[in-house]
Amino acid sequence: MSCEQVARMPLIGEKAPAFTAKTTQGILNFPDDFKGKWVIFFSHPADFTPVCTTEFMAFASMADELKALNCELLGLSIDSIYAHIAWLRTIKEKIEYKGMCGVEVNFPVIEDLKMEVARKYGMLQPSASDTQAVRAVFIVDPEGTLRAILYYPLSNGRNTEEIKRLLIAMQTSDKYGVATPANWQPGEEVIVPPPGSCGAAKERVEQAGEDYRCLDWFLCLKKVPVE
Repeated sequence: MSCEQVARMPLIGEKAPAFTAKTTQGILNFPDDFKGKWVIFFSHPADFTPVCTTEFMAFASMADELKALNCELLGLSIDSIYAHIAWLRTIKEKIEYKGMCGVEVNFPVIEDLKMEVARKYGMLQPSASDTQAVRAVFIVDPEGTLRAILYYPLSNGRNTEEIKRLLIAMQTSDKYGVATPANWQPGEEVIVPPPGSCGAAKERVEQAGEDYRCLDWFLCLKKVPVE
C-alpha cells in the first residue's frame, strides 16, 4: 500500500470525519445520523474470525446499557453486507460463549469493501495488514467530536467493560467539570481541577472539609452523584 493510500489518522478533539456508507441497517450518514448521541465506532479485521465474534457478542450484549447512557454502537470491517449478514446470523443461531447465546446484533455494521472509511479513520496500518482494519475504537460525543481513540492489535480482543467505563468517565467529566483518577469506577471520588494561583491553592486546602478533601493543594477529591 502506497503512502498516498494511508490517510492521516484523526486526532482527539477534532470533528469525526464524515462519510455515507451502506450498513446492515441501511444507508448511514455519519456523524449526522447520531446528532445528540455518543457513539462507540469500532472496526474489526474480518467477519467469521474468532476474536471478532467474541467482541461482537460482548458489544451486542451491552447495547441496552449503552443506550441508557445515550450511546450507540457502530461497527465496520472490510467485508460485504452479505458476509456481515451471514456472520451475524451465525452468531445468533450457533455461537455460545461465556453464557452469551442467541445474541442478536442490532447495531449497524458498515460495508467498507473499498476501504474508504477505514482510510479516513486510520484503521489501515500496513505494518499490521494491508487488507484488514486493526481493532480501532473511536468514541464520538453528541457534537460529533472525537473524544477518545484506542487501538488494539489484530490478535487481541478489546475489553468492552473498560470502553463503557471510559464513556461514563467522560460523561462525568463533562457534566461536573472534573477529572477522574486512575482505575476510577462510577461512584468513586473524582478530582477537582487544580487551582490556578498560589492564593487559590492556599484557600483550597484551608476550606477542605465536607464537600471535598485534599491530599495536597494540587490533588483534591470529591464525590459526585451516581446516576
